[in-house]
Amino acid sequence: MQRLIWGVILVLLLVQFIPVNRSNPPLNTGEDLVYSRMVPGDLQQLLQNACYDCHSFETEYPWYSYVAPVSFIIRHHIKEAREKVNFSIWNTYMDKRKDHTLDECIEVLEEQEMPLKSFTWLHPEARLSDVQREELIQFFKDQVAALGWREMGTEEEEEMENR
Repeated sequence: MQRLIWGVILVLLLVQFIPVNRSNPPLNTGEDLVYSRMVPGDLQQLLQNACYDCHSFETEYPWYSYVAPVSFIIRHHIKEAREKVNFSIWNTYMDKRKDHTLDECIEVLEEQEMPLKSFTWLHPEARLSDVQREELIQFFKDQVAALGWREMGTEEEEEMENR
């Protein structure tokens, strides 16, 4: 039993030497949702607190993200989150993808699936009140309306899709 405990300790020590990429690509404000849409300051802060740590290139890695195996879990989570939606490259998305992603944002907020509970435990600034949640939902609905995608006919949709 004692050998097993020492073996686990040794493995935990050795995995600390496995590097984890925590770099963020440079921010291009022309591609970022918040900066390119001239989002008001209070709503911008709300979006950045609740969403940007995982869904942008503005991730701020806390101290515990430097301790394996937590570092592996956090890095994997951020990679997956950015694949779903990355607000730092928002303007590189096709309109159809934006429309679908906005629907997803609205849905996960309405269902209170985001921000993740595991994230808000250690990031109280990301916790959303009901009013803040509604503000974000309305913001995303306004972005859908700004796209004008749903008001188009089939011919116009095909033209937009081929851009």
